[in-house]
Amino acid sequence: MRWVAIFDDTQDMMEVRREREALHLAYLREHADEIMLGGGCREEPGGTFVGGLWVLEVHSRERAVELIENDPYYVPTFRRYKLRTWGKAFPEVVVTL
Repeated sequence: MRWVAIFDDTQDMMEVRREREALHLAYLREHADEIMLGGGCREEPGGTFVGGLWVLEVHSRERAVELIENDPYYVPTFRRYKLRTWGKAFPEVVVTL
């Protein structure tokens, strides 16, 4: 089952990002079989990070929540998320980013 996690960060999250970036990237690599795509979001190119987005391929919502909440970047005071199930409109179309 495919899920999309949309993260919204407070300004204080920038300090967490600086402190935990290496741990976060290692976590994404460790779980690359389930976190298919991830990255930070900005209001404009080169701007400050204001959140992020993940595309997950996991067996349940509970597993998606577990992955999100065990990420070193997850600090509930500074980072909120929405989790939605997601289906691709044209499954036969292959996209490479």
